[in-house]
Amino acid sequence: MESKDFSMDLAGREFKLVTNPVHTMASGYVLAYLGDTVVMANTSVSEEGKEGAAWFPMVVDYQENMYAAGKIKGSRFIKREGRPSESAILTARLIDRPIRPLFPKGTINEVQIICSVLSADMEVFPGTTAINAASAALMCTGAPFAGPVGAVRMGYVDEKLVVNPTYEQCAEGKMNLVVAGTLDAITMVEAAMNEVSEEIVLEALQMAHVEIKRICELQIKFSEQFKKDHDVKEIEATLSVPSAEAIAAVDAVLTDDMLDTIKGVLKKDVKARIHEVEEQVFEKLGDKVTKDSREAETEGKFLKGDIVEIINSKFEKRMRKKILETEERLDGRKPDEVRALHSEVGILPRTHGTGLFNRGETQALTVATLGAPGDAQVIDTMDTDEERRYMHHYNFPPYAVGDIKMLRGASRRDIGHGDLAERALKPVLPAKEDFPYTMWLVSEIMSCNGSSSMASVCGSTLALMDAGVPITRPVSGVAMGLVVDKENFKGGNNGDDDSYKILTDIQGMEDFAGDMDFKVTGTTEGITALQMDIKVSGLSVELLAKALGRAKDARQEILDSMLEAIPEPRKELSPHAPLIMNIKIDTDDIRIVIGKGGETIQAITKECEVEMDLDDDGNVTITAPDQEKGQKAIDWIERLTYKPKVGDIIEGKVVRLMDFGAFVELSPGKDGLVHISQLAPERVEKVTDKVKLGDMVKVKLMEIDDQGRYNLSMKAAMGAPSE
Repeated sequence: MESKDFSMDLAGREFKLVTNPVHTMASGYVLAYLGDTVVMANTSVSEEGKEGAAWFPMVVDYQENMYAAGKIKGSRFIKREGRPSESAILTARLIDRPIRPLFPKGTINEVQIICSVLSADMEVFPGTTAINAASAALMCTGAPFAGPVGAVRMGYVDEKLVVNPTYEQCAEGKMNLVVAGTLDAITMVEAAMNEVSEEIVLEALQMAHVEIKRICELQIKFSEQFKKDHDVKEIEATLSVPSAEAIAAVDAVLTDDMLDTIKGVLKKDVKARIHEVEEQVFEKLGDKVTKDSREAETEGKFLKGDIVEIINSKFEKRMRKKILETEERLDGRKPDEVRALHSEVGILPRTHGTGLFNRGETQALTVATLGAPGDAQVIDTMDTDEERRYMHHYNFPPYAVGDIKMLRGASRRDIGHGDLAERALKPVLPAKEDFPYTMWLVSEIMSCNGSSSMASVCGSTLALMDAGVPITRPVSGVAMGLVVDKENFKGGNNGDDDSYKILTDIQGMEDFAGDMDFKVTGTTEGITALQMDIKVSGLSVELLAKALGRAKDARQEILDSMLEAIPEPRKELSPHAPLIMNIKIDTDDIRIVIGKGGETIQAITKECEVEMDLDDDGNVTITAPDQEKGQKAIDWIERLTYKPKVGDIIEGKVVRLMDFGAFVELSPGKDGLVHISQLAPERVEKVTDKVKLGDMVKVKLMEIDDQGRYNLSMKAAMGAPSE
């Protein structure tokens, strides 16, 4: 492909797609430039389906290369880059989510997308460029992909919306919003916000979609030229779907009345009823059903798994139809109803703070742990060097849904949900100057029937308040859903109201069989985080406005229930939480407190059983298990940094004896002389008559001479005249 210029202006920076000077053997590839940031995307697509695949086998990886930012990995012993960072995993999810719904349902062709950051200008985030590069590369493959997808980031700085904001603008502003979409509509939203109103969010989405359409048009031009130059053939989707004969056989025995019996408030009741219906169908079909795929192929029988899939599909369609026609949900709720709510705090005796949040059958136990400033997580990635003082980890064990699985550590989903809950609470956390603790929250999902990530947000608020963290306002969250009439739905524009129903507080089946999972968190003052995934081709801004409005009402209802358990943060920390004490020293004294090779600060921490953090401005933070040990460390530091003044009476240690007097240590490194004439009111013949090495004595500083030497008097300290 000739190096033809496919470029456009994107908020003052050039965005362009090229193939030269590199080339790969992938099905489609591209270099995407945004200013000096360069992302290479390679996509490979199989022409045949993956045998035995039960879901769409698409894999997305995002590689942050340290060399892209001119950095070398910090470890002294290992320089090779290893497993992806959390930020890389989150970006991979951002790429995956708007692309996956645009493949035909049931596709089993293998797709791999690898996005590598080759150059990072450290001004703008490369994540949105990676989404655009992935879509452009995929458009070049001939894959059955209903793209392109465009993505743009939005900021809100000085009361103005900013397209493609810099790192600095996102940090200083109130919004870090990623929006992805097609030429027709928005398909994905991901955001961190500082209590932004719904009106500003909608304005940002509208502005973002204008840019998205321009990016999509550029991708179309680029891919058309690529396909022409490389003689790309279209790849037909291989679908894993039950046969028409199997569908007809189920249709003959499965009635609407049977499907209508599948309902209930409890998940287990619904599953049990589905199982009963399946058994009824198997009984009616008799020996036409088999578990053996070879027998099914040679004798014309139906696979049991296919029959189950058809029944589930029929049930999902029936559930959707009832919601659209009667507004009746699986558990009997109306579209705008929230499930039963209940909250508790302080249920674990030795933790620093706990919150137990229940919404229907979904339950999250969140535990807050307070630590020293030095416990903050050090982040060293391609584009970040920082300390994270607030961390949220989300755990989803198999027993939460009654499964049996091996525990393998945090999944991509766990990392994504943890990040969402972390973003939701950050805007209301106290400043480090007011609350220097490191805060670590862990949400354990005890039981799940949908919206567990939002339960972890609510649980986090409860746990922080129970721990005595002075958050500015409590945060609640809700997941909004959607069911559309696929034959008549046109994105949810005005006049399209009859073709969809927005659902408040979706449960598991509504998430799985529905068309949207739109998570919204916030306070009474505004939105703090958003995350949206959809299964339709796109949604209009009008529909999203309605969803945000209903989410606001639901968030308030949930918040009111939470505040019944704990109306405000506790005034005191848990007695099991560490105590943080602060002291300010002169910058010239920092080296004294640290000592040669760190020996002094190590001695303090070991002897006093504390942790110490010391910054370049002389701020010393001491984290101690109790007041006594913390004060002991402060006293030690004050002695180290003490600057004697004439007239001070000081208790010091006799460290050296001479014929003419005794040297007394006022503080480490500061000695003064008590002349023999100043040892006592009476005449002293020998110094050892009054003091011995190691004695603790009170002295008064009488003079600091021109050479900075301290002249002391024990006699004056006793109240007697020094002369």
